[in-house]
Amino acid sequence: MNLTEHYNQLYKSASEAILNKKYNLDSYINDSSDSRFGITLLTRPNEKVNTEIQQFLDKLKAVEPSQYYYPNSDIHITVLSIISCYQGFSLDKIAVEEYVKTIQKSLIDLGEITIEFRGVTASNSAIMIQGFPTDESLNNLRNKLRENFKNLALEQSIDSRYSISTAHSTVMRFTEKLVNPEKLIEITEEFRDYDFGSFIVKKIELVFNDWYQREKNTIHLKNFDV
Repeated sequence: MNLTEHYNQLYKSASEAILNKKYNLDSYINDSSDSRFGITLLTRPNEKVNTEIQQFLDKLKAVEPSQYYYPNSDIHITVLSIISCYQGFSLDKIAVEEYVKTIQKSLIDLGEITIEFRGVTASNSAIMIQGFPTDESLNNLRNKLRENFKNLALEQSIDSRYSISTAHSTVMRFTEKLVNPEKLIEITEEFRDYDFGSFIVKKIELVFNDWYQREKNTIHLKNFDV
């Protein structure tokens, strides 16, 4: 996949929807009864990159204070959604150690993963930072994981929603009617090619998580040093 082209297409479609007031609101994010949980393999940007992201979010907050903004603790890149969030999933349904073994096997001979966070894109319900892996190491890991999980009788829903190939990070979600969609797009335009920095992936986390990867609802199952 050409990531630049993919992000550009996403942004073009989303910005038009936002300006035409055809965006979607997330009705679940403040719903305490939301019981959608799953298992995810993820990584997180470093502190320097997060600081840059929060400065961008501060500008958005100034014009859209009522929306949902990700704190540093929740900002992440999904390496692979192993069990996509669904209502009623709980850890007692799986043998976590079997998942850990399969992931460890997939990490053998893994090349160094470097990700550049450059520019912003959007969907019709969220704003995202564009992530660009500098080589094929992340894709190679994803393909190893797919292959190794495919051959096991473990609950998984890898690629059931879509086959992940990006390295973006969602940082804002629309939860209320936008106050000033034109100003929102004006700010995102300013940051369309902004260099938020790059980082080498040092740790990959296996977590039990809610739909939004909120720290308060996350159980860390295993950290893998890479």
